Amino acid sequence: MKPATVSEIKRALSQLNKDEITELCLRLVRYRKENKELLTYLVFEADDQALFIKHVKEEIDHQFRQMNHSNIYLAKKTIRKVLRSASKYIKFAGSKQTEAEILIYFCKSLKDCGLPWKNHPVTYNIFERQITKIEKAIQSLHEDLQFDYGQELEKLLEE
Repeated sequence: MKPATVSEIKRALSQLNKDEITELCLRLVRYRKENKELLTYLVFEADDQALFIKHVKEEIDHQFRQMNHSNIYLAKKTIRKVLRSASKYIKFAGSKQTEAEILIYFCKSLKDCGLPWKNHPVTYNIFERQITKIEKAIQSLHEDLQFDYGQELEKLLEE
């Protein structure tokens, strides 16, 4: 079965009434956890980006506290899991400012977690890739925000 294009779906949805759209949304969220998380973000959290970012930061902190420091293999798995989670939230927000802020916080948390991440190529490469993503996100922001986030990035790289 070939899925319809976004424009075809948009046209079909515009012809449905409110109750039918609600029913379709509820049916959609039953099948995947990510669909439910996205709809939760859109309905409850999209209005207040600052609060959303605060919740994401708390989630990152919680996951880093759960990390196993005694085994580098397990620590790397946890770091990847935290990054996947952060990337999912960034995708939900769809904002370069949110992306920059969350990734900067992720990198700060990685540096502060107490793991010798610079000594291990995998964790060092994860850090470097996130720095590249932060730089790319910052370039697309307004000049004032570029300056502010640029200073945060410099501070992050100095430490």
